[in-house]
This record gives sequence, structure tokens and C-alpha cells, in this order.
Amino acid sequence: MSKKVKDFGIEKTLKNLGIKDENKGTSTGGKYFASGKTIESYSPVDGNLIAKVKTSGESDYDKVLETAQNAFKEFRLIPAPKRGEIVRQLGQKLRQYKNDLGKLVSYEMGKSLQEGLGEVQEMIDICDFAVGVSRQLHGYTMHSERPGHRMYEQYHPLGIVGIITAFNFPVAVWSWNTALAWICGNVTIWKPSEKTPLCAVACQNIMNEVLKENNLPEGISSVLVADHEIGQKLVDDKRVALISFTGSTRVGRMVSANVAQRFGKSILELGGNNAIIISQDADINMSIIGAVFGAVGTAGQRCTSTRRLIIHESVYDEVKNRLVKAYGQLKIGNPLDESNHVGPLIDTDAVNMYQEAIKKGKKEGAKFIVEGEVLKGKGYESGCYVKPCIAEVKNSYEIVQHETFAPILYLIKYKTLEEAIAIQNDVPQGLSSAIMTQNLREAELFLSHAGSDCGIANVNIGTSGAEIGGAFGGEKETGGGRESGSDVWKYYMRRQTNTINYTASLPLAQGIKFDL
Repeated sequence: MSKKVKDFGIEKTLKNLGIKDENKGTSTGGKYFASGKTIESYSPVDGNLIAKVKTSGESDYDKVLETAQNAFKEFRLIPAPKRGEIVRQLGQKLRQYKNDLGKLVSYEMGKSLQEGLGEVQEMIDICDFAVGVSRQLHGYTMHSERPGHRMYEQYHPLGIVGIITAFNFPVAVWSWNTALAWICGNVTIWKPSEKTPLCAVACQNIMNEVLKENNLPEGISSVLVADHEIGQKLVDDKRVALISFTGSTRVGRMVSANVAQRFGKSILELGGNNAIIISQDADINMSIIGAVFGAVGTAGQRCTSTRRLIIHESVYDEVKNRLVKAYGQLKIGNPLDESNHVGPLIDTDAVNMYQEAIKKGKKEGAKFIVEGEVLKGKGYESGCYVKPCIAEVKNSYEIVQHETFAPILYLIKYKTLEEAIAIQNDVPQGLSSAIMTQNLREAELFLSHAGSDCGIANVNIGTSGAEIGGAFGGEKETGGGRESGSDVWKYYMRRQTNTINYTASLPLAQGIKFDL
């Protein structure tokens, strides 16, 4: 490891999480499989090599699937509250490792240390939520139209749940799916992003401790560090009952089609093109805070990042000027330094997309009031640091209609709330949305049938920062399905209607009789 890695204190963090210089990236909780290529994980913070991970090959994949199938046969028979106890113990382990795992998330992915720690806290929170749900996997009892009959419905586990996650939330999204899948009696196979493999190895190492301490079979929790071809096998495999996919709309469209073709289930968390409407009746101070955090948090690499500000013409100039002033105060640098607001993009490919989006925007007529640039010099050696920028645009611009995973904020002016809502909805994506207003009528209209068409709609809160208790997900090209809270557990189970006849006769439908 380089001297710079040691200077950041990462060496001790990696040791505490069981990360070595070279790691086997595929584990079923008991055995390790690694016959594939070796991938190297470089930090976008300083460009240094963190560690290497040996991936799985096709023969490894089949062994992982077989192990998971066998584990499911045993795990599904454990009572749900006892499965909840396993999740509770995982939550306790995450509390124990929170600082180390949060630091690794920050260093391998590039988000601020506060956000890295917050992501681990989300994992802890979903474990707490799932423990409660494990005692409430309820069905319904219905009155039968036939005398002496009782009807009810119940839920059963699906089997193997495949989880494919993106780099921007390298641990939290896995936990959203896993905690609920487990309390429902399923087993999980996690295919993480190749850009953040060490975070996945660390999580599996933590879970291995829980499995071992409870003498549970391997295969309940598996991590499959591999390339996209193995990910495709997971998507196409009939043995995998549910695929939860987080990623681009382009790839998500293919995942959806392939899983549907084999009559599997899918949860899709795809692109977002999120807007905040700032009303003439908004608290401007709150609006600026919400907009800046939403636009530059995680360097604009959240699916819920604020991409567009739709601002009433009467407060447009004030909001614009205050945003320019706020952006001038942003500190960009090492995300492990808590005095910095913005860290790096994930890699130089992301930097290229950022530059290309700015170029396309200017070509279409975007007026940049805060110019973007790639930062160079001391502290920016990785080549992944960029300056958050702001542009005045029309919503119809092609570049505005697409999601760019970078800190580019678009400003759009409106006259009436109906116009603002139409602008908000006039994009292919439908994940998160918000309105800043102190006008009750405006707030209620925004939340009504004639309002936001997104899966998430907030009032006086930005587009980023969803709570565990609410179902998370979007509409339109954002995909479909939900993760995290509410009654999302039902996605991880199959529904069954049961009728019991406790009489000595058998009445038939439509009054049909057989004289036998």
C-alpha cells in the first residue's frame, strides 16, 4: 500500500474489516470461489490502489447458486421472528464496524465521510425496521360465501433473491434488500459494482461472523464479485426468483425484459431527473440549503440528486444570485476531511461524461452562470475532482431530459404552479420531486392527482435523503417496484389464497351437482 493510503488511516480500517492486499471476492459465508480475473480497486480520492479482488468465473457461479438453493431449504423453515433475530445481530455488527465501513465507503467510492457514515447508519436503520416486520408478516382473513368455509391469505418466501447494486450506494442498497429478504425467509446473492468491490467484501466478512456465531448454513448470504457477464447469468437464471437491480435506465430496460421473459420478478431502481419547485411563497433560506445539498451531495452521483430547479419568476433572480454565492463557498477536496463539501467523481469516465454534458448544454443554448471545470493541482491528482456548475436552460433541451451523474444544476423559470408541475413531470424519469412553499394550497396541489408524477414527492424537503420507513422507488423510466420501508416486504414473498372446508359436504361453483 502507498504512503498516502497509510496517511489517511485506511490501512487500519482495511485490517479491521478483513480486507487484505489481495482478496477472494466471491463467498457463500463458508467457502470462497475465485477462478476469474483479478480487478484492482483504485480510490478516486487520490488515485491510489487500495487492494485487489479475485473475481468468480462461470464454474464458481454454479457452485454459489447450488449452495444458495440448499440454504434456502433450511432457512425458510426457521420461524420469521428468529430470522429477525439474525438481522438484529447484523445490525449490532454494523454498529460495531460503522466507523470502519463508513470510512471505506468514503475512500473507495469518494463520497464525504459524513455521507459514508450515514450510509452505514441506513443499514443499521433497515435492520431495526426489518426486525419489527419479522413479527408482522400478516395476511388477511375473508368471509366465504359458502357455509362452513374459511378463507384467508398468507405469504411465502420466494427463494433466491439476486441483488445487483451500483457504485454510488455501495452498501446501503444491498442492506435494504437483504434485511427484508431474510426476514421473509429468502436467501440472497449480491452482485456489487465492479467499481466498489471492497465494500462488498467487507459487508460479507461482517455477515460471515453472524452466520458462524449462529451455526447457520452457508449460502444464506452470498457475495458474487464478478464481471457483467456473470451478472447477466444471474438475471437470466430461472433459479433466481427475484432480481433487484439498481443502475442505469438503459441496462434496467434489458434486465426487466429478460426477467419478465422467464416470468421472474424484478425491482428496478433506475435513473432520476429530480426537480425542486421554488414557489414565490417559499422560505428562500430553506430552499437554498435544500437545493445546494441536493445538487452537490455525493458530487451529484445520487439517483435522488437535484438536477433541476424550477423557480417562480418573482424570486428567480434572488435564488440565482444566492446560489452563485453559495457555490462560491463550496470546498472541494479529500472527502475524508470533514471540512470539505464535495469529493471526487467515481472515476475519469464519469469526469468525461460531466465534460460532455457541459459541452452539449452549451451547444443547445445553456447559459452557465457558474462554470464547470476539471480541477488540477495538489490534492486533485486522481483527476476525478470537478467543480459543481449551474446553467440556465429550457426544460426541452435534450441534455436536460437526460440524467448526468455529476454536479450540474439546471435553472428553469416559471409563472404559474400548473406550469411548474408540467415542467417537473415533462421528463422520462419519475423518481424524486419536491416543492418549497409555505402556501398550503400549493403544497396540496403538488401532492394531488394533478401534481407530481414521481414515486417520491416532498414538501419543504429536498429530493435527497429518503427515510427507511417509507417505500423507496419511482415511476416511468425510473423503473418499478419499491425498496426499504412500508409494506415493501411483500415484494419478497409470494401471495397465496387458502380456503378451508370444515363441513361434511362439498358445494360446487355455479350450483353444479354430481350424483355420485
